[in-house]
Amino acid sequence: MSYKTVIRSAFQQLGLDIHRYVPQVPYNPPPSSIVSLLRKFEIDLVLDVGANAGHFASGIRRGGYTGKIVSFEPLSQAHSELLQSCSWDALWEAYPRCALGDFNGEVEINIAGNSASSSILPMLDAHSSAAPTSVYIGKEKVPIGTLDSVVAPYLQGAQAPFLKIDTQGFEWQVLDGAKESLPHIKGILIELSLLPLYEGQHLWREVIDRLEAAGFTLWAFKPEFTDLNQGRTLQVDGIFFRKN
Repeated sequence: MSYKTVIRSAFQQLGLDIHRYVPQVPYNPPPSSIVSLLRKFEIDLVLDVGANAGHFASGIRRGGYTGKIVSFEPLSQAHSELLQSCSWDALWEAYPRCALGDFNGEVEINIAGNSASSSILPMLDAHSSAAPTSVYIGKEKVPIGTLDSVVAPYLQGAQAPFLKIDTQGFEWQVLDGAKESLPHIKGILIELSLLPLYEGQHLWREVIDRLEAAGFTLWAFKPEFTDLNQGRTLQVDGIFFRKN
């Protein structure tokens, strides 16, 4: 019997149990600087793609953003929570449950234990080892559409739309489905992975190059996901605005 087993047995006799401590990556609400940028660029519409339960939208609302928000979320449980989150806010709308990508139809999404790490793409060890609670625990079939197919009514009344994309490795496909919409977008917040966390995803340099080619300038980085065991930054949010 190992010494660890002996110690644990002793604690159990006292009605206690011992488990290994696993550092968790807490949700990091949007800092006031993001709201300041929305104000600086006179953003009047935020398209919140990958909304989960509405944390980002709630954060910018608490920070002082007063414009229209439209949130998109595919998972049934998270979407139900999203509906509750926005029910008090007349300028915050939860779009009917769907994923956004590069085609219209149906897709299977992997459900993560922490919900926020759920993705259409398979998760790689670099992600799950850094955040053990993010491992997949199930799957769910969800509707999927392109941003171009759903966003036109919202863009018609907006002078300066802002697109936030947090789709856990599927950001490239969301951009593929937004080719008609993107010229109307004034700013973008997009998750950038510094190393592969999901199978088949595009990394930060490719996404930056693509957005710069589309007329955007990288304005700021915000650290988003760090492997606390290694002290390594895995993901950042990149914030972009149009050059003009």
